[in-house]
Amino acid sequence: MDLVEVLPSQNRLRLRLHMLRFPIGQACLWQDGGALTLIDSGHAGSAGEIEGAIRSLGLRPERLERIVLTHCHRDHVGAAGELAARWGAEVLAHRLDAPVIRGEAPVPEPVLLDWELPLYEHGLTVPEAPPTRVDRELEDGDELPFGGGARVVHAPGHTDGSIGIHLPEHGVLFTGDCVAGVGRVMPGVFNVDRAAAIASFAKLAALEPAVACFGHGDPLTESTAATLHAAALTALPA
Repeated sequence: MDLVEVLPSQNRLRLRLHMLRFPIGQACLWQDGGALTLIDSGHAGSAGEIEGAIRSLGLRPERLERIVLTHCHRDHVGAAGELAARWGAEVLAHRLDAPVIRGEAPVPEPVLLDWELPLYEHGLTVPEAPPTRVDRELEDGDELPFGGGARVVHAPGHTDGSIGIHLPEHGVLFTGDCVAGVGRVMPGVFNVDRAAAIASFAKLAALEPAVACFGHGDPLTESTAATLHAAALTALPA
């Protein structure tokens, strides 16, 4: 796992934001003083690495207050239960994906494009996520007590309960897998409803963040709003 500090290119204030990059997928760690919020949680078995990364920053893992899951896929929810059990963090996810995360409903099958098939098979090498409790079910527009008031943005299409998390005070957007930044900025892959995913992409781009962190790929810290708008327009169906 790599630990990467995320720094906005046109802001002298440090965001206190780090990305935790795994072989497949990534999570983000936000600091409010000593209080910590994790956006997604990596794969099953990565709790120790995440705890080590927190300690390497001079922070205390017992200050992990919440784990916000952007959607129900194994590379995003895998370590949430173990981390929550260790440190008492609250686990949050959208109402529509919460039953999947709890193991009460199956993971929804994506509608794959031909070029996505080998990528999807590779993604299945990630360990399956164990059933994980969800302490709070989220809805579009909910406000969460971190980052000066984080807003939940329902962004269905990748899964029915996919969400983005927007920090208006800091101009930061966590897109989950609605948007990908691998090579270029584009809609995420493995969607259950591609048309809905493209509409959600445009919805997130309209927030015009200064920094965007994706479920896969490098964060955007420069010309972010313009890049997202251009990519959203390109993704629109003809």
